[in-house]
Amino acid sequence: MSEQRRATTHLIGGFSGGLVSAIILQPFDLLKTRLQQDKTSTLWKTLKSIETPSQLWRGALPSCIRTSVGSAMYLTMLNSIRQAISKGKNTGSTGSSYLPQLNMYENMFSGAVTRALTGLITMPITVIKVRYESTLYQYTSLRYATSHIFRTEGLRGFFRGFGATALRDAPYAGLYMLFYDRMKVLVPTLLPSNVVKLNSDNRYSTYASTLINGSSAFSAAVIATSITAPFDTVKTRMQLEPAKFHSFTSTFWHIATKESVRNLFAGISLRLTRKAFSAGIAWGIYEEIVKKFV
Repeated sequence: MSEQRRATTHLIGGFSGGLVSAIILQPFDLLKTRLQQDKTSTLWKTLKSIETPSQLWRGALPSCIRTSVGSAMYLTMLNSIRQAISKGKNTGSTGSSYLPQLNMYENMFSGAVTRALTGLITMPITVIKVRYESTLYQYTSLRYATSHIFRTEGLRGFFRGFGATALRDAPYAGLYMLFYDRMKVLVPTLLPSNVVKLNSDNRYSTYASTLINGSSAFSAAVIATSITAPFDTVKTRMQLEPAKFHSFTSTFWHIATKESVRNLFAGISLRLTRKAFSAGIAWGIYEEIVKKFV
């Protein structure tokens, strides 16, 4: 297969997985944003403020654009970096995946660098998405949201909170890739032997590989999300209240000392749920598309 077709396959796989997960899980993202914007709010109070079910999908369009395009870019770049690292090395792969296995440091490096680059490119749509979901801004359309940010804050406004985002996403992606690779080896040992039978090509069935990859992605996301949760809260505050919160350090210190350390983990249950299921869905779809067409 040509390199161009291979890259297209990764783009389609990443886009499809990201789009499906964004549509299904948008309510979790919206509720998380609103919990993080108000230090006194609870999940129950936030749910009561939602007047109709359709409001749970407010901000779905920018979320779908960001997640699908971001996922396509991220997974394509990640594969290129991992292939470059593994070139000339006997890295091997698992029965559920065609992606090369790397060592701990290579996994963390490839995930962190790729996520930081993708985060920078998709930052403008991330800022628009967060503010559109929030109740602090009464944006009536994406066009108005975009023009308002540009008019009041300039281009810099579209990259508000990038430092906190990079500090959250780069370690998250590095840890995620580390645990995802390990889980793809561990999960088959926990499943019934009749499920994880290898075929003549030394591969698992579609059902088995989807189960293994989805479960591995889910577990890796839970671990990585738990560790990086405070960075997500800081990032959201900086994007929602730029006049009050100017830097990562001052925002982190304000939340930890003026409010409570607990507030650094505001919305963690929602973020855990969303990130875990998002990873399970997106990576399950992505891995199967790559298996079918690469």
